[in-house]
Amino acid sequence: MTTTPFISRKGMTRRRILGAALAAGTAVPLAASAGPAWANQGTPAPARLTLPVPTGPHPVGTVPLRLVDRSRPDHIAGPGRFRELMATVWYPARNPERYPVAPWMPAGAFEAFLADAGFGDLAPLLPLTSGHVGAPVRRSGRRLPVVVFSHGAHSHQGDHTIVVQELASHGYAVVTMAHQYDTYTVLPDGRVAVPLRDRSAPTLPGDFAADLRFVLDCVERLAAGCNPDADRRELPSGLLGSLDPRRMGAFGWSKGGTATACATLADGRIRAGLSLDGPMEMNPPLAGELERPFMMMSAAFTRATSPEVAAFWSRLRGRRLNIEAQGASHVSYGDNEALFPQVAKLLGWSGEQPAEAIGSLDPDQAVRIQQAYPLAFFDEHLRHRRGHLLDGPSRAFPAVTFLP
Repeated sequence: MTTTPFISRKGMTRRRILGAALAAGTAVPLAASAGPAWANQGTPAPARLTLPVPTGPHPVGTVPLRLVDRSRPDHIAGPGRFRELMATVWYPARNPERYPVAPWMPAGAFEAFLADAGFGDLAPLLPLTSGHVGAPVRRSGRRLPVVVFSHGAHSHQGDHTIVVQELASHGYAVVTMAHQYDTYTVLPDGRVAVPLRDRSAPTLPGDFAADLRFVLDCVERLAAGCNPDADRRELPSGLLGSLDPRRMGAFGWSKGGTATACATLADGRIRAGLSLDGPMEMNPPLAGELERPFMMMSAAFTRATSPEVAAFWSRLRGRRLNIEAQGASHVSYGDNEALFPQVAKLLGWSGEQPAEAIGSLDPDQAVRIQQAYPLAFFDEHLRHRRGHLLDGPSRAFPAVTFLP
C-alpha cells in the first residue's frame, strides 16, 4: 500500500482537533484520547461500527468508477496526466442477495483516515453500508432522477452515506465523487490517496465545482449508454441507459456545499441544489443570480453569522429554503451523528464530550432529519412530488426551524 503525504494532526489535543475540523470542514469526528475503553479494559471490541438502514422501499446497489477528465491536465501527477476522480454510483437494485455489501470506505483509505485523526485502534471496526456492489439496477419503465454529491475538505465520498443510500432506496441514482488531493480513497491500482499539503493542488471550491460538472458529463454518457469508467470495467446490469439527464440535482457538505452553489450557478443541468452548511466562501465571491430551486441546511455557517452565506442567499430568485436544526453543529448533517456516539461509547467518553463534536441535537433525530429533508427537496423539484414537510415546522421534527 502506497500513499501520498497527508496533513498529520499528531500531538494535537482533542479540542484543537475539533477546532481544526470545524474550521476546515473536516469529516474527522474527533481525535482519540488515551485509547478505546474496551482496549484498556481488555473487553472484546464490537464487530463493526454501524450505519442506519435506509427507509425506502428498494434495496440499494452500488458500483465504483474511475473517471478521468481529459480537459484538465494534472501537473501534480506529471506530464501527460489528467484530473482523475474515483466515483461511486448508488441506485435502486433488484435481487441483491448474492452481491457483497460495500464498506463505508475502502479499507486502506479508512486506515489512513483514522491514523490521521488519531483513531488507529478503530480500524477493524470499518462500517458497512446498505449498498450491494454490482447488483442489477431496478428498472421501472422510467429513467432514474440523478443527484450528485460533493464532500467536504479533508473528507471522503462516503461521509454522507446516510443521505446517499436513503435517496437511492427511494428510487434515485446518486453519484458520489472523491475530490483528488483533498480526500481519502483507494485507486484501482492499490494506491491510497490522501489529502496533500501542496498549496498548488486543485482543492479550492471552484476545483470541486469543476469536478462536479465533469461528473454531470459522465452521467450524460451513462444515460446515452456509454461506459465512462476509464478502465472499462463491467457495469451492473441495467445501469447503462437508466439515468435521466433531464432530472439532475446536486448537494454537498461544507466545502462541497459551496462547490454545489458554484456549480448550480454555472450549470443549468443542475435543476435543484442543496447545501449542507456550506460556508459559501469563494475568491472571487459567488456571483450571478439563480432562478432554479436551492435549499440550505445551516448549522455553523448561517446567514446571521456569515456575510458570504447571506450574500449567496440574496442571489436566489427561484424557490429558496433555509432550515436550521437547534443544537446542530457543522457535522450534524452527516454520518458522524450515527457513528460518533458509538465511538464515544467505545472510548468511554460521557457528559459534554460527545456534544463538543456533534452538537447537542439528539443523534437519532439528526439522522431522521438527514433522511427526510433532502429527499423531500429533491422529490419536489426532480419528481414534482410536493409533500408538506417543506411547508414549515413539523411536529415530527421539533428541532427544525425555517428561516425567513
